[in-house]
Amino acid sequence: MNPSEQRAPREGEVRIPSGCAIAAVISKSGERMSGEGIIKAMRPMRERSNGLGGGFAGYGIYPEYRDFFALHIFYDSDAVRTECETYLRSALEIVRSETIPTRKLPAITDEPLIRRYFVTPLRSVLASMQVDENEFVARVVMRINTRFDGAYVFSSGKNMGVFKAVGYPEDVGEFYRLEEYGAYSWTAHGRYPTNTPGWWGGAHPFALLDRTVVHNGEISSYDANRRFIEMFGYRCTLQTDTEVITYIADYLIRKQGLTLTETASVIAAPFWSTIARKPESERRELEYLRAVFPSLLITGPFSIILGFTGGLMALNDRLKLRSMVTGEKGDRVYIASEEAAIRAMEPDAENIYAPTGGEAVIVKVREGAF
Repeated sequence: MNPSEQRAPREGEVRIPSGCAIAAVISKSGERMSGEGIIKAMRPMRERSNGLGGGFAGYGIYPEYRDFFALHIFYDSDAVRTECETYLRSALEIVRSETIPTRKLPAITDEPLIRRYFVTPLRSVLASMQVDENEFVARVVMRINTRFDGAYVFSSGKNMGVFKAVGYPEDVGEFYRLEEYGAYSWTAHGRYPTNTPGWWGGAHPFALLDRTVVHNGEISSYDANRRFIEMFGYRCTLQTDTEVITYIADYLIRKQGLTLTETASVIAAPFWSTIARKPESERRELEYLRAVFPSLLITGPFSIILGFTGGLMALNDRLKLRSMVTGEKGDRVYIASEEAAIRAMEPDAENIYAPTGGEAVIVKVREGAF
């Protein structure tokens, strides 16, 4: 073709996948599922990632240690591992310490030391600080992630765990041998980083205690959100929007005692014009939440899945600028960026539905089932 006849690609000739892939499955009866299904969900969404980050979170995977916090930690060297473990023993009773099992794959390279510890706070230290065990462990996590160069706690909840790396998510799942774990709930993420480099700690999910977040999008309110949340002891060490979303969820739910629905009404708050049309009682509640937590409104395109002990919450930004669909089959609920991912997990999924902007989809496991 003559250079003068060349043209720019037309609409429809270039695929723009809106970056990042998210997926989740949960059994409302608490039935444990291997990680094979959630790995399958990520394969048809491979083009949403670029190989610079993938990860998974599983809930109910450590039933034999359900009463202990499971710390998953990346180390750059044995020296920093020794230093960090000395600190851990000063604050926590370590019930078990081990290398997280992995398998060698050509697609996963430059892995750090990956350890896990089942721990409980030392009663004497806990009593001297006069805080509950969740707050104590959260402070331990923040201390390690801000003061130990070359150590990063990437998972810290009870009876759950995060597994993430640099790579495509389906490779990350195989690397961590997720088919050997059983969980009543799984979440997954394939990363297409835009503002931060791809590295092991920067992959999703992000976690604090039992709450995990996978996120597709980019929040323009990051600086305002970060400045507010860091006033309450959180430290955003990675400069990523997903990290701050995780801390916002922890702050609103654990520290402020908000419900999931109220939390959704803060981070994806309805427009004032929408609130004005609500019935009086609902209008007053929404006005109160917007007035009290204005700096925690998340703006920009996003779809997120928040995992927690006993359930999931999926949420789009209030304009629905990122795709997200849900489906069902039997007692299982499926969530993903694309219907194809749901069909990969369950070809006969029913009630396929695209939640509206700002609509929280909350699914919980039956009480006592996990």
